[in-house]
Amino acid sequence: MSLLGSVVQDGTLRLRSGPHAEHARRDAETLLLHLLGMNRAWLLAHLDDELPEELSAPLAGLIERRYRGEPIQYIIGEQEFFGLPFRVTPDVLIPRPETEHLVEKTLALAAGFAQPRIVDVGTGSGAIAVALACHLPEAQITALDISAAAIEIARLNAERNGVAGRVRFLESDLLAEVAGERFEVVISNPPYVPTADRASLSVEVRDHELAVALFAGADGLDIYRRLIPAAFAVLAPGGFGLLEIGYGQLKPIAALLTDAGFAQIEFVPDLQEIPRVACGLRP
Repeated sequence: MSLLGSVVQDGTLRLRSGPHAEHARRDAETLLLHLLGMNRAWLLAHLDDELPEELSAPLAGLIERRYRGEPIQYIIGEQEFFGLPFRVTPDVLIPRPETEHLVEKTLALAAGFAQPRIVDVGTGSGAIAVALACHLPEAQITALDISAAAIEIARLNAERNGVAGRVRFLESDLLAEVAGERFEVVISNPPYVPTADRASLSVEVRDHELAVALFAGADGLDIYRRLIPAAFAVLAPGGFGLLEIGYGQLKPIAALLTDAGFAQIEFVPDLQEIPRVACGLRP
């Protein structure tokens, strides 16, 4: 007989010897609740219930996957972003809380347009495009990604959040498929990690997340060098380009934006006061 409280304890002990020991109990509970289809409030009231025998082996399998460092979001297939639920798989990056600063800044700027045309470059799970669609009912939103698998996940997330009819999804290398169009906002969270930083990343990021969506050359700027001029070219006068950036990239990004013709360049910090969002105006 395996009581749920004992199952959580056993899972916690196993995970405490893994790469994410500090989250061992939370992860053990999350995996159990994923199988049971319940929430933590329910678990607290049912710790003396028995684990159904048919779930014992599946739970052990999930615990081992987490022990080996696989992101828990991939194991359960779920991540919240901007208060919305998103399906995630190894075909897309896991949406990060710091990217919410990019969405917040975009919402503030988009409010200055009656019907803003917005394009999200490298949409991945669709987190940015879907969040914007949920908060900007008058916007015309296009989401681009070079990966057909990512586009499919993004479509599913748009359907899940009730905005499938308001986001256009296109398979595209950066802005190639919309080069003849004009937008009020170009937004992107592109790959920006220098390849030299790979060894410093956590096991779950380094070994399990999509490398092509993380790394961008020796200095992390390869995608920006292509994207920034392309963004300027598709922006209507008075439109804005917004980019998530990495640690220490403020000066080179400012230079790339200036060289491309952007004006009124500004940077928005994250909660750690690290410059996280770059913004520029097309005059």
